[in-house]
Amino acid sequence: MFIKICGITNEEDALTAVGLGADALGFVFAPSVRQVTPGAARDIVKRLPPDVLTVGVFRDQSPAEVSRTVLEVGLSGAQLHGHETPAEAAEVRRAAKVLIVAFPAGDPGLAHVDDYHADAVLLDAPAPGAGHVFDWSLAESIPLGRRVILAGGLTATNVADGIATVRPWGVDVSTGVEVPGDPLRKDPVRMHEFIKAARGAASSLLGGSPFDDDAFDDGGAPRGFGRAPFDWAEQGD
Repeated sequence: MFIKICGITNEEDALTAVGLGADALGFVFAPSVRQVTPGAARDIVKRLPPDVLTVGVFRDQSPAEVSRTVLEVGLSGAQLHGHETPAEAAEVRRAAKVLIVAFPAGDPGLAHVDDYHADAVLLDAPAPGAGHVFDWSLAESIPLGRRVILAGGLTATNVADGIATVRPWGVDVSTGVEVPGDPLRKDPVRMHEFIKAARGAASSLLGGSPFDDDAFDDGGAPRGFGRAPFDWAEQGD
């Protein structure tokens, strides 16, 4: 089970999340209370182990800006969380080893997700970052065999149910592991409980399936995430 802790704003939280077993960290460069500057993110990223996937989160920013930030900060990947087109995603791919595209649950655009040639699809609530859970049955709108990261209001108490219902390849959390009332700080206890619950659910429900793969390659990406776009065709329809 791939686990991403998003909304990282400081080095202490980043190192704690990694120490607790997170596979990836997300840095928000789109307008948000959790937004960080490229300089601040770069200072954090350079202190992280090379096997941690670092992902920049962008929303409706130009491909040139996204690519420049990815390279400046030294990020492993980019997550496009707006209304980016497949052509814009292709431009970002030139700079990012890993590409994640995010869609609100139930978005009709999910029918055309293959056009993005992304490594994974992040399924979120209609209001990202608000800590709201969406109707998980809407995950059925994603074509079968796609690598799905479940987000939106996940916490240590509901992540097991989310995994059992959606059977995602990974999970993404931000608000659910924050210090209450402080979106700029993560709570170590909440992160520990979330990661433990997610791993436990994946172990019992998914066993040794392809979704339970958190080994890393030499490029710092989860094995199978890789530098090349995920080949949807190999997964069937």
